[in-house]
Amino acid sequence: MKTIDPRHYDVIVAPVVTEKATIASEHNKVVFKVASKATKPQIKEAVEKLFDVKVKSVNTLVRKGKTKVFRGQFGSQSDVKRAIVTLEEGHRIDVTTGL
Repeated sequence: MKTIDPRHYDVIVAPVVTEKATIASEHNKVVFKVASKATKPQIKEAVEKLFDVKVKSVNTLVRKGKTKVFRGQFGSQSDVKRAIVTLEEGHRIDVTTGL
């Protein structure tokens, strides 16, 4: 049985399931919410080890948190870092199934 470093679970927080992410999956791309301190090499290693696939490239973005009003009180949403992972040809990840 393969050994997985527990730190990989700290890098990948959750898959992103949106309309845009679904369209990207048709082009062999998967979108994940990742830890804010995670680097591209860490994300690549975590995806390759956890899902047993070959990663071609990793692009990251940080969505800045918005200011919202809830019941007259001002609050702010947290910043969210996302990773768009492009997989090699022939590799797929089905995010609807668990690990």
